[in-house]
Amino acid sequence: MLKDKICVVTGGAQGIGRCIVETFASNDAKMVFACDMNAAVMAELESQYTNVRAVELNVCDRSSIANFVEKVKAEFGHIDVLVNNAGITRDNLIDKMTEDDWDLVSDVNLKGVFNMTQAIAPVMMECGAGSIISMSSVVGTDGNVGQSNYAATKGGVIAMTKGWSKEFARKGAKVRANCIAPGFIETPMTVDLPEKILDYMKKKTPLQRMGTPEDIAEGALFLASERSSFITGQTLKIDGGLVI
Repeated sequence: MLKDKICVVTGGAQGIGRCIVETFASNDAKMVFACDMNAAVMAELESQYTNVRAVELNVCDRSSIANFVEKVKAEFGHIDVLVNNAGITRDNLIDKMTEDDWDLVSDVNLKGVFNMTQAIAPVMMECGAGSIISMSSVVGTDGNVGQSNYAATKGGVIAMTKGWSKEFARKGAKVRANCIAPGFIETPMTVDLPEKILDYMKKKTPLQRMGTPEDIAEGALFLASERSSFITGQTLKIDGGLVI
């Protein structure tokens, strides 16, 4: 599905990001750059796949991003897929949320997506095609108690994506921009939640289970491939019916 494509996935060391890297690599991508700050974990991916390359990268470091993109462009000449997956949470009720927690989540989840897209979208536009997939959340579409910072960033990602779908397709370039909004997924970010909360979320979800990283990765694979060539500016909810 991704034959000859050069893919970049941020937050690629674990959870959803790692699963996306593995899924892309298993579906004939020419090279998948797994970008994360946890280089040790990503080294395992390189040992398992000949078409995966681990890159230690901070999505808040604009100069490092620029250097990375230039190296990829020099080696391969194009970047076909960008998955903006890197994200963090610092949850609290608004009267207890610190400015640092607001700023950190905003820098990684919103500005980080902007940074990566600003660096890579021009490469795609020069080549005339590309797919940008950014991770939002059902919290970004419908909100949640104690997640003002997270909700704001994930809602902002959707808004940016809608604008990008128009901006990047100008002058005939087939550069698409879409979001995925996961529901409650079994990842390192949810593993520490109390069992009572997990059971509640399963019961609240019509399909009566938590999602898996594979559920999200399959959605990303579809949006990255030519099978979604007429889809742009959309938010694909993969949430088991949690938000209808």
